[in-house]
Amino acid sequence: MRKVLTEIGCLGCGQAYPSVGLPYCCPLCGGVFDYTGIWEFLTPDADLPGIWPNLRALGWPPDWPPVSLGEGNTPLVWTEVSGRQVAFKCEFLNPSGSFKDRGSAALVSALAGRGVYMAVEDSSGNAGASFAAYAARAGIKARVYVPASASGPKRTQIEAYGAELVPIPGPRSAAAQAAFLAAQKGATYASHAWLPFNLPAYATLAVELVQQMQGSPGALVLPVGQGGLLLGLVRGFQSLQSAGVIQKIPAAIAVQARACAPLWSLFTTGRLAADEVATLAEGVRVTRPVRADAVVAAVRETGGRFVLVDEVDILPGRDELARRGLYVEPTSALVWRALELTLAELPEPVVVILTGSGLKAFPLP
Repeated sequence: MRKVLTEIGCLGCGQAYPSVGLPYCCPLCGGVFDYTGIWEFLTPDADLPGIWPNLRALGWPPDWPPVSLGEGNTPLVWTEVSGRQVAFKCEFLNPSGSFKDRGSAALVSALAGRGVYMAVEDSSGNAGASFAAYAARAGIKARVYVPASASGPKRTQIEAYGAELVPIPGPRSAAAQAAFLAAQKGATYASHAWLPFNLPAYATLAVELVQQMQGSPGALVLPVGQGGLLLGLVRGFQSLQSAGVIQKIPAAIAVQARACAPLWSLFTTGRLAADEVATLAEGVRVTRPVRADAVVAAVRETGGRFVLVDEVDILPGRDELARRGLYVEPTSALVWRALELTLAELPEPVVVILTGSGLKAFPLP
């Protein structure tokens, strides 16, 4: 079996990922670590919990302990939209209420495998809550920096898991700067944006979809901020295609809020540009995505595109989904308007990823 860890290298200088420690960036040049090849998909081990059968099938190091709260295996719910049947993958039903649990299971496994007993993270909410939950599961002390404006329920959730919550005044980027400063002082920075370990965990979602549908989707619609979920999904489908499990990779329809759309800008103009403007979709308020080039390239490779959603369309989208029994937060609700704008041109079957629970958001009109 090829091991995920040995396939990681620095995108800047090519340095392999160190054999000790858990640096979030390259110690030599400060570059981003990423995977250097397509993961080989092997037979899953059905005896493992949560996403772990599929994660191990993608080459996760067997000597790193599986950390699980039963994540993955989320429902696929079909409903009629504009006369067509569309599948909604309910990632908001993961243990902490968002898709981030897949990534946190792998990330915390990496921390435990390298002997880390305390780590910091920054988040607008969902990643922090998920990290806090899985750190608690593994007995790892967690500190989470969040924007002071982060949703109250998410902040409450982080503290409930026993993590130290540190609200940071100012924009989302200020929370990231606080985490960087902690890393400079010696803390292990368990960044869901910088560290690559969540990517194969998100690839397990691709495997699940193929298992549930007995084939590959024609198109995927999902919100993107950092874009890690999209990148992991596409790479998961690439692994399945390479293994001969599927023939075609689905077109990725990446959705951003018009108020903060740097990936859309890079895709359409070649320039990464976005102001840090407030948006109801707080989970995608990211102005400098760490893997921006790779995410945009992945969308192009699938024949997909980016779609922008206006603020006035976010809450109506949430309400439309709720009337179908699917209660999601505003970030996740971006997909409804995007689906209205693109469904007529999308190849079947269409799958929409619902990323975060509506229970995480402040009560909104």
